[in-house]
Amino acid sequence: MARVRKMMTSAAFVAMLGCSVALVAGFFGSLHPAFDSFAHFRVHLSVLMALCALPLLVTSFRLQAAAALLFAGAAFATTSNILPVPRLWPVQAAFEANPGDQPVYPGDQSVYPGDKAVYRLLQMNLRFNNPTPEKVLSLIGRTQPDVITLDEVSDMWKAKLGLLSSAYPYRILCPYPNGVFGVALLSRRPFAAGTQPRCDRRGAIAIATVDFGGTDVDVAAVHLTWPWPYNQSRQIGGLSEEFASLGETSIMAGDCNAVPWSAAVRRVADLGKLTVAPSPGPTWLYINLPDFLRFAGLPIDQVFSKGAVLIHSVSRLEGTGSDHLPLMVEFSLRPEQKKPVDEDETATASVTQHGRTRG
Repeated sequence: MARVRKMMTSAAFVAMLGCSVALVAGFFGSLHPAFDSFAHFRVHLSVLMALCALPLLVTSFRLQAAAALLFAGAAFATTSNILPVPRLWPVQAAFEANPGDQPVYPGDQSVYPGDKAVYRLLQMNLRFNNPTPEKVLSLIGRTQPDVITLDEVSDMWKAKLGLLSSAYPYRILCPYPNGVFGVALLSRRPFAAGTQPRCDRRGAIAIATVDFGGTDVDVAAVHLTWPWPYNQSRQIGGLSEEFASLGETSIMAGDCNAVPWSAAVRRVADLGKLTVAPSPGPTWLYINLPDFLRFAGLPIDQVFSKGAVLIHSVSRLEGTGSDHLPLMVEFSLRPEQKKPVDEDETATASVTQHGRTRG
């Protein structure tokens, strides 16, 4: 019996040590994409490490177990932006309100600052072989978003999306070489005059400048491939010009196949000078698992913005036959702010004008 207990203790210690190594590796994702792959499972590794450490608190490994619990808690804390925000807490930074406005809580559709128009963007990974496309069309019909960003737009979806042409006449579809992982952008609102929507050469991103009540906003749909050992890092590098080309006021959504705290998502945000919105929680779950295990999934569908875009909420909607949940993004546009004039420039202009008047 003592031998069995000793073996179990040793196994728990080795498992705890293995989790700690993987957790540490995940914090060095910027050095190599292989390390970043561990970052995607930071929540799972933190929980598993804590579970292995708990029984070790009553063994000779108690000090190591206590240190492991502290590290697991600290690592888990770095993923806190995927947790639901209680209404009693102040709004997170990415959902900040303008000075003097009431605070806004993710998912709260009743409290918005002032009388600004609120727009809605629906982000969906359709799944290339979705067996229930009617659920997708029904959700769009019920929610009636202003713009829609779509991933995994396979050949089967082209005819289905054609049924929405009257409601969403402004559109661009970007096919992927394999005919499966294309992206698309649909809009009720017109594309800005004098602009043309565009795709990158491999159909991983679609960009259009949409006219929102007289304000031009670059809207983008993006779909990244899987992390290392697949080519996600190389793909991000290849899309760097597209991310950098987004206008001063932009919103981008898509399936990034990367969690919000990963080096991959930070890299995308840096290339586009974008801010990542806090995630509403896991959006992807292996399709053969029951939905009640959604908490064990991954939050890999992201929303980015910059400029005058003020995001009020990002919320998950019901499933539509994909292994991803749709995201509804509600946002408004800050009024354009006039650039402050430097006092020295004002004085110089005044003197110049005064001199001209006297002359």
